[in-house]
Amino acid sequence: MIYDLKNESAEVIPHFKGGDGSFIAKIHSDGVNKIIHGTLPPQSTIGRHTHEEDSEIIFILSGHGSVLDDDELLPLEAGQCHYCPQGHSHSLINDSNEELVFFAVVPKA
Repeated sequence: MIYDLKNESAEVIPHFKGGDGSFIAKIHSDGVNKIIHGTLPPQSTIGRHTHEEDSEIIFILSGHGSVLDDDELLPLEAGQCHYCPQGHSHSLINDSNEELVFFAVVPKA
């Protein structure tokens, strides 16, 4: 299967998962798994949430920010990958003045 991100329309989601600002997302879901191309504008966040029934892999394509990995705040930049296993929580934070662009996969456990 080919998922063609360039031809998908983006959805602007304010305060995603209780976060600040907005999240711009192209999301493909088969009802179980999700493939996401996301953009966090400057000073926007994806609110802290727990992956009870799945996990998430986030690869940073451009920009930099931070991830709250359980209770540890870690810097994150282009070329790095963050993994949130099932049962753990995280929040993605764009604390910079440029867009934070990423690719994420949320597979059902």
